[in-house]
Amino acid sequence: MVAVAGVRVVLSGGPARLPQSVRVQEVNDLTEKVKIVFASGYEHFTDSGEMVEIDGDRLPVFEWCGRTMMAE
Repeated sequence: MVAVAGVRVVLSGGPARLPQSVRVQEVNDLTEKVKIVFASGYEHFTDSGEMVEIDGDRLPVFEWCGRTMMAE
């Protein structure tokens, strides 16, 4: 388990309508999936092992890996 405190990551892939404003997230554990609430469901992202440079910082890239629906 790789626990870290407040690392920014970039979300890649998933729905084209997913706002750019949620494409950078802060996580505490790079081994956990990132789950974003979007359009009556959850978009899931996992670490791709790649890095990208944004505003002079190298950030891990989390790729979209699926969607689940919210339970009613």
